[in-house]
Amino acid sequence: MKKSTRTFCVRTSLIAFGLLPAAFAQTIPGLVSAGDYTPGTLGSALQPARMAAGAGATYQVGKWPTYTAELAQGAGRDTVLGNCSMCHSVTYITQQPPLPAATWEAEVHKMIKTFGAPIQDAAAQEIITYLQAHYTPENRKQ
Repeated sequence: MKKSTRTFCVRTSLIAFGLLPAAFAQTIPGLVSAGDYTPGTLGSALQPARMAAGAGATYQVGKWPTYTAELAQGAGRDTVLGNCSMCHSVTYITQQPPLPAATWEAEVHKMIKTFGAPIQDAAAQEIITYLQAHYTPENRKQ
């Protein structure tokens, strides 16, 4: 790569990332426009300023859903509800794609070994059996 091309690429990148002022773009031949970014901490999402409410302004705030996902009926359902929902919503189970039986077993062991879920061995086996009986590709109810 020639030195002039490399310099052009570096300048363009620095301007695009807001590290050089846009006025510096004037010195780059062939540059049509340069990015203009809002100042802020890298990686932060800036929000627009709060609007002042005018006379008669109304707004609504919806309720945060507080329902528990409906798990399939069957042996082990109460064990799943009692053990899994102490750390997360059981919606995490129902929104997964149908997973192979071995994956469900690995997930339960991951929750215990990696995340420290306080689940006894007998309950873990019951949870695995339940998940394999209701949430695998072979038997997932739509």
